[in-house]
Amino acid sequence: MLRRSAALGFQRTVASHMRVCVGVKRCVDYTVKVRVKDNKVHTEGAKMSVNPFDEIALEEASRLKEKKIVTEIVAITIGNKKAEEALRTAMALGADKAIHIVVPEDVSESLEPLAVAKIFAKLHAELKPDLWILGKQAIDDDCGVTPQLLAGLTDLPQGTFASVVEVVGGKVKVTRELDSGRQVVELATPCVLAADLRLNTPRFATLPNIMKARKKPIDARDVASLGVDISRHTETVSVVEPTSRKSGSKVKTVEELVDKLRNEAKAI
Repeated sequence: MLRRSAALGFQRTVASHMRVCVGVKRCVDYTVKVRVKDNKVHTEGAKMSVNPFDEIALEEASRLKEKKIVTEIVAITIGNKKAEEALRTAMALGADKAIHIVVPEDVSESLEPLAVAKIFAKLHAELKPDLWILGKQAIDDDCGVTPQLLAGLTDLPQGTFASVVEVVGGKVKVTRELDSGRQVVELATPCVLAADLRLNTPRFATLPNIMKARKKPIDARDVASLGVDISRHTETVSVVEPTSRKSGSKVKTVEELVDKLRNEAKAI
């Protein structure tokens, strides 16, 4: 925004301050084939990384900062001590500040989306960000409801399944991916966005930025200090591995294909 002084005859640029909060979750890397044992997924010894959809959310925040739209990116993670790794990665990828909400070890991997949304809502009242950019889902539980719950708890407008984000004049225009096509919504700030797969392609962290991120401070807080109820409201009855996919077969004619689809696969 430019202001002109009639008396002095000069222009002065007034910089706006837009803060973005991004949630980052430490998950089993998407390339790892997980093992199920004793009715739970075993993660010990498995390669861990930032949830891919959260990387997309962080990349979008970084791009908005490069466009001089955003001035500060705050990365937030919830988990045990090891979850700090996700924040180091986030800072190497562009986050300015990092907040670690430390939860007990026994609930770290079973924290429900509602508890996460309540923690984010508590931080929203403190940080007062203009934007929340979250991944649309985490690849470990695939719940995909945290952004919507946060919007509901804070009474903020939401743009979920975002494939395009444009910030113009204090408004956020979001193109949403739907089963039937695309929908464009315009939101006032503050608001909550949920990053979809096609929003962008995340960058790789450079070695200098990784080294710098190791030295940056992390604001670690015990979840008890927030006064948020993180007790579970659901119960996992059973965890099983998906059934093995059967090998395919070749057919020579369309008639044979139709016969197999009708009589063997019962697809038609």
